Amino acid sequence: MKKTFEVSDRLFELYHRVHRLVNESMTEEGVSLARSKFLFFLSKLGPCRSTDIACALNFAPRTVTEAIDGLERDRLVMRKPDPEDRRAKIVSITETGRVVLEAAEHPRKQLLEEIFSALDDEELDALFDIVGKLVDRTDEIRKRKDEAEEAAQIAIAR
Repeated sequence: MKKTFEVSDRLFELYHRVHRLVNESMTEEGVSLARSKFLFFLSKLGPCRSTDIACALNFAPRTVTEAIDGLERDRLVMRKPDPEDRRAKIVSITETGRVVLEAAEHPRKQLLEEIFSALDDEELDALFDIVGKLVDRTDEIRKRKDEAEEAAQIAIAR
């Protein structure tokens, strides 16, 4: 059991170090890793409501609103009225946002290539498979927890 915790601690350590390095390199190009997630989402899926962004990225609606406010101030996104719901706004990436996102992607990719170059192709394939298994297991656990929570809510409602 001790080895499990040692490995998980190393994974968290790796994640935080990579996250910090990637964030620094992207910020030097004009957009943080966090802000780039919003821009990337909008560039791939196109204009959408902030509630759609919150749901897709698993962020609180207030967090998304604050992020969009900042991105809009920097002219990286723009809001327009939703033609189907006058209370809502449609958010889309601007041309400036696309340019900034593209500029920040290059150092991110370069840095990740440099980090993962420590592994040969066989090790990289093995790591990919191992991480995939762990992702699948966390999805199974999440599904069980969600089902148990839903069952508990139904029991309470009765």
